[in-house]
Parts: sequence; structure tokens; C-alpha cells
Amino acid sequence: MTTTIQAAPPVAQKTVREGWRRYLAAVRRPRGAFALSLLALLVLAALLIPLFSNGYDQQSSDTFLSPSWRHPFGTDELGRDVFTRTLYGLRSDLVLLFIGVPVSMVLGTMLGVLGAVSRAAGLFMQRVFDIIIGFPSLILGIVIVLIMQPGIWALLVTIVIYGLPGFGRLARAAMLAQERREYVQAARVLGISRRKVLVRHILPNSIDAIIVHAAISMVTAVFLETGLSIVGLGIQPPQPSLGMLLNTGVRFLSLAPMYVLGPTLVLILLALSFSLLSDALNEAVTRK
Repeated sequence: MTTTIQAAPPVAQKTVREGWRRYLAAVRRPRGAFALSLLALLVLAALLIPLFSNGYDQQSSDTFLSPSWRHPFGTDELGRDVFTRTLYGLRSDLVLLFIGVPVSMVLGTMLGVLGAVSRAAGLFMQRVFDIIIGFPSLILGIVIVLIMQPGIWALLVTIVIYGLPGFGRLARAAMLAQERREYVQAARVLGISRRKVLVRHILPNSIDAIIVHAAISMVTAVFLETGLSIVGLGIQPPQPSLGMLLNTGVRFLSLAPMYVLGPTLVLILLALSFSLLSDALNEAVTRK
């Protein structure tokens, strides 16, 4: 009588389905629903603003007008509508966030799991992460701007590089924790290759922490862009960003307070939406 031992069915698809259910449960809770609604409102406003304006550099002789229905945030020193420029600045920030953070997440995760392929490569990347962490975000941005030039590409590279250590270390820690689990040991006993164990078993069960960290990184990236733009190293005029508007508006704070308060309010709402979303995701994916 012959007994045949078969491998258990792959857990990757089941884990992904369970993950989606947890993420949907997160946005159905009051905190997650409010965060997602607020973020959707900001994204929608940024996408639709070209339909209701003539561009972000439409100048006029009506300088430093007070807030009104026509100009909710007033006008600036060149007669441009600050509300319109704020929403265009929000567009620039959202492009940076929705490109820079996912790229950083993918690259950081790949570099973090190098230890599963080569111990020497994994240790080398940990030292690289230590070097990146040793630079404050503003100093790192200045170094990158010196190598490149001020603008959206320098900001994008800064966001990607600054986020690598967080994702890399988190992926490595999750991988080491999952490798000691019984289901991983059983898969290896059954002869499943190390690559398949990593892709089909370890990574799907480690993705929750990475997703939560991605939402937190969005908040970090928002303030990173703002800090670099405030010191003049971000997006360059006339193209607006939230940080660039704050950099320019602070010079005219006594003449037009909404020149600063308007972009600041949008900046706070954007950071608040990602912060609340990360809290909701963290609460939903925590397995009891």
C-alpha cells in the first residue's frame, strides 16, 4: 500500500481574498469611511479644477482681494485666484504621492527580502538603509537637488529614496517572522522551492503591514514635499504646489492671510485623510 503526500493548496489566493475583505471592512468603519470620503473629495476637486478655471497662472489687476464667493481664498500678488492655485498645487502633490510612495514600496520590499536570496546581499542593503536613515529628510532632499535640479523629479526621487528603509526593514522583519511559521516549514519539507515559498506563502502573509506603512508614508511624503518647497527646492514657479504656495504666501501674510491659511487647510486635510486611513487599516488587519 502506497501513501502519497501532496502539497497543501496554495494559500496566496486565499490570503489575498481575505486581505481585500479586511481592507473593505476598514473603509466601512466610521474612521475609515470618513478618511476615504475626505481623500476622494480632495482627489475629485484636484481632477475637476481644470474644467472650472482658465489655468493656474491666469493673472489680473485684482491683487490681494479678500475672500469671496468668486475667490474663496482671495487673490495673490499677481491677481491669480489662490483657491485655483491651491487645487492645482494639490494635483502636483497627489501625483508625487501616488507615484513616489508605491514605487518606494515595491523597491523597498524587494530590497528588504534580499536576505531570503542572499544573506550577504541582505546585510549589505541593511547598511544602505542605515545610511539613508542617517540623513534627515530635508538634508537628503538638498543632496538630491544638488545632484539633479529643483523640480518635481527631484521631489519624486527624494520621496522614493527616503521611503526605502521603512519598507525594506518592515519587509525583512515580516519575512523573518513568517519563515519560522509552521506552514512555511511544512512547505519546505514537501520540497517546494525557496522562491515559491517566498512568493506564494511569505509575501502574501506579510502584505498587511506593508499596506499600512504605505498609508503612513503618504503623510510623510506630504510634509517632505512641503518642507522642500518651502525652502525653494521643490516644484518651481509658476507651477504651484502646496509647499510652494506657503513659501510665497508667508511674505504677504499681513496683506492676505488666506494666501497661507487656504493651502495650509488643504495640506492638513490631506495629511489627516491618510493618517485616519492608516489607523483604520491597522485596526482592520490586526489579527486577534
